[in-house]
Amino acid sequence: MVTPYLAAPVAIPAPASVLRGVTSKPPPVIAHPAATVILLREGQDGCETLLVRRNAQLSFHGGAWVFPGGRIEPEDYAAAGDPHDIVAAGRYAAVREAWEEAGIRILPPDLRLFSRWVTPEQAPKRFDTLFFVARAGNDRVRVDGGEIHEHRWLRPEEALALQQPGEFDLPPPTFVTLCQLAEHRTVADILAAPPPGPLDPFVPGLHLIPEGACSVYPGDVAYESGDIDQPGPRHRLWMTGSGWRYERTAAESNRDNGDAS
Repeated sequence: MVTPYLAAPVAIPAPASVLRGVTSKPPPVIAHPAATVILLREGQDGCETLLVRRNAQLSFHGGAWVFPGGRIEPEDYAAAGDPHDIVAAGRYAAVREAWEEAGIRILPPDLRLFSRWVTPEQAPKRFDTLFFVARAGNDRVRVDGGEIHEHRWLRPEEALALQQPGEFDLPPPTFVTLCQLAEHRTVADILAAPPPGPLDPFVPGLHLIPEGACSVYPGDVAYESGDIDQPGPRHRLWMTGSGWRYERTAAESNRDNGDAS
């Protein structure tokens, strides 16, 4: 079944907090459909996920540690058998990227839709990315040495503890996803759990603060008002020099990496 709001590339408006004070601006770049796969396995001390490090020379998140993924290509729509079903095409793209970037074989039916992230519209390069989650098989990870240079299997808590911009760089979507995974102990728990919320897109609204930045997401009281100090529900990522912290009061799901208060 086609999910209507995923049926085509979209230019999602920025929240009022981003647009406040802006009188004119060029139209946003179209967000290209993309797919990412969160590969999981059972480790000695709990669930582990595969992170791969992108070539530092790449223009988009160069040098960052991410989940395997990439653009949804015409061949993925062809494999899905429906040129309008982005979710089905995204599954085939995730399967293809898992093989191309990590040498891991999975099947489209094994993928569960986990979340959707849209690059802020001020960015020069934008993606509308479906995040899928799947159990990895027994394939040995193989990176190509071109686009991907390294890989690591890590427990979500381990990856969050390692996060350090310029050293172990986790883009915000990867960091938030790891926080969500860290709420579960086993692969089976993650695959059986309902999605972290309705599949509303994460469209960040960025606020600069003296200590760094705060990125707010739908459901946060500041998403429309622009006032990050206003009392009310929180759904945000604090990014400061002393650490990053994901805060989601509605889901009672907070995760710290250092003292970012």
